[in-house]
Amino acid sequence: MSKLVADQADGLRRLLANTQTRVIAIAGMSRGDGVTTTAMNLAAALVHQGKDVSLVDEQRPGHGSVAAVWGIEVPGVAAECGVEVLPTPHPSADPRAFRHSGVVLIDAALDEEGRLSPLAQQADELVLVLQPNAASVTTAYAGIKRLHYAHGLMQLRFLVNRASGIDEAQKIMTNLANTGSRYLAVSLEPAGWVHADAHHADARRLGRTVVEAFPASPAAVDFRRIASDVLRWPWRAPARTPRTNDHAMNDSRIAMTATRALHMPSAAVA
Repeated sequence: MSKLVADQADGLRRLLANTQTRVIAIAGMSRGDGVTTTAMNLAAALVHQGKDVSLVDEQRPGHGSVAAVWGIEVPGVAAECGVEVLPTPHPSADPRAFRHSGVVLIDAALDEEGRLSPLAQQADELVLVLQPNAASVTTAYAGIKRLHYAHGLMQLRFLVNRASGIDEAQKIMTNLANTGSRYLAVSLEPAGWVHADAHHADARRLGRTVVEAFPASPAAVDFRRIASDVLRWPWRAPARTPRTNDHAMNDSRIAMTATRALHMPSAAVA
């Protein structure tokens, strides 16, 4: 870690006060699910609701990264909307030291084996982003199983992105929650859903989020609703349990049955 980043991390730690900081990791199992877009819009929506927000960018630098979209060249600088964008800190860093109050969001990058970074493992909540199609839902479920086994995760939330409407989103949320509970004993709680919205592309061309550029758009309204819900989520420590040999038994059979259940009508798995 360079001296600049080390000095910055030390400065961030000194901001730590007695107020609680909510830390939320946002991740996805498939490219194109909209994880970075979700993290940025949620961050902007939380700032709109008066919160101090830091967004930790764990993704590789590139055209679609948080810093690139917002045109941020110097780490630690706030975007125009007020979100402070931070590079990935040292793995031992405490994300609660990044803000004296408010919310820390982590645009989480999974490793090649589908595991969370040490930083993201410290989050109070993990939110998985998926799309309402069979491939995305199946991949998300497989990823949840890997996270459950790798980290002992017993609870997480998921967000349905680019849904055509509430009926489509509700079916996915119900099926996934029921399947996770039945086959993995994992509590999967909906974090909400976001409309498929052409304004995303327009906002990206402007170097902004839909929350900033098109506040009346369906997606912007959805993100503000989710942000409001986030502030009411109960405080809880990440629930984990050690993996035992029993957890690994019959993985193939369970995975096959669970995958079928994911795509059944919600009434059939209720």
